[in-house]
This record gives sequence, structure tokens and C-alpha cells, in this order.
Amino acid sequence: MRLIAAASSRLGPRPTNQDAACAASWTAIVADGVGGGPGGDLASAAIVHRIAAGRLRVHDDIDLLGVLRVANWELRAHARRDPALSGMATTLTGLVVASDGRILLAHSGDSRAYRLRGGELTRQTRDDSFVQALVDSGAIAEQDAPTHPRRNIVTASLSGQADDAITVCPADARSGDRWLLCSDGVTDYLPEPALLPALTPGTPAEAADAVAELALAGGSRDNVTAVVCDVSPGEVGVREEPVFHGSAAERFAEPLDDVL
Repeated sequence: MRLIAAASSRLGPRPTNQDAACAASWTAIVADGVGGGPGGDLASAAIVHRIAAGRLRVHDDIDLLGVLRVANWELRAHARRDPALSGMATTLTGLVVASDGRILLAHSGDSRAYRLRGGELTRQTRDDSFVQALVDSGAIAEQDAPTHPRRNIVTASLSGQADDAITVCPADARSGDRWLLCSDGVTDYLPEPALLPALTPGTPAEAADAVAELALAGGSRDNVTAVVCDVSPGEVGVREEPVFHGSAAERFAEPLDDVL
């Protein structure tokens, strides 16, 4: 299996873009600096680049979890070198094609993954957030979650701590699927039914642009990032370089050793 992936990342009304994204035949990733806090752009970019650089070491879900643990340790190292970065954190939602042929899904925080199959769009991740816990407990209705005043409080993220929670599992993905990975700058401002018409036509690049434009037109007050990928038969590109977006395009721009 391989991915035909593209991304679109927009600054929106924020002064800096703390979203990061990557698109390649072996991975599609979105990460979002948490809460606009210190170093959010660095945190999201560092995580995305580490996953992309570690692709040749991902043979299964255990290997991917190991790559993510190393990436998370590097966030802690950044903060130790520069106390101004203390508290930086990022969400992560990504697909990775392992060498055993499976497509793996990694998730922490409130960035989301959706799968479009047979005309039906279904969410494939559960938000790690205070508001999601309220929805799960029945305290609030799901339709009220996007406007809840505490909707931006995440209960899991990558921040360099040993107890940071991240889920890695095989994705329910097959040839012909289209996936959307996006930051909450999309989902806080667009109801899920509005995503379907933007995702259905065109190439992944056209769909990613359409989702981003729709979120901005919907009044998004955050950075907006959408990664769209089609699952296709075939092999991943052995020497292909990934395409980075958002903060990942601005930081750590050196070539990746594992790709060259």
C-alpha cells in the first residue's frame, strides 16, 4: 500500500502558524502546537520531522511507537536547552505505512482523522480533550462541543514528559479510501457534514485546499491545516522526499538522512 497525499496549511488570523504537516507516499501527518503556548511551532515541526526521518525504522506499530518516544524525548531536550520553551506541547495525528504493509494510525490530542469510504465519512480518532470527556459522560450534547468555552483544553499531547499518552494502532484502511487529517482550526468551525462535499471531488491537493478554504470562510480563528490522502496499491517511494507544510516547512529544513 502507498498514500497519494497532499496538504494545505494556512495561517488564518493568528500571528504565527503553529500547525505542521507532512505529505508523502509513506506518511500523512498533522500536528498542532497546544494552546498557542511557548514553542508550539517548534514542537509541532520537530515531531513531524522526526516521524518522516524515521520511516525506514518503522516495521510495525511497536517501531512507530519507539520513533514517537524518541521524538517526544527530543522535545524535552529542546526545553532543557532553552527554558523559554518550557511547557511547549503538540498534538499529533498521522498515518504511516509500515514495512510490513500495514497502515498505522498514531494519535494524541484533538487533531482528527476521518476516513471517506463508499461516500460515508467517519471519524477514526477520539479527541483527547476536556470537552470530549463531557460528551462521553453525557454532560453536554455532541453538537454543543464545538462552541463550548473550554473546547481547547486537551487531556493528552506530546510535551516531552515520560507519561505523555499516545495511541498507535493499525488503521482500518484499504485501497480506495480517502483520509482527511486536520487540526482543530478546521473541526472547531466546520460541522462534520460540511466536510464531505469538499473531500469528495478532485485530487488530494484540491481537496486539502477546499477544506482549508471552507474552514477560513466559516470564520476559523485558528491556524487551519488539512492533509488529504488516497490509499492506493503499490510501493512507497524509496528515495522520495516528503513535502512539509506550516511550521514544518519553516523549521528543520535540512534533507532527511533516511530519505537520501
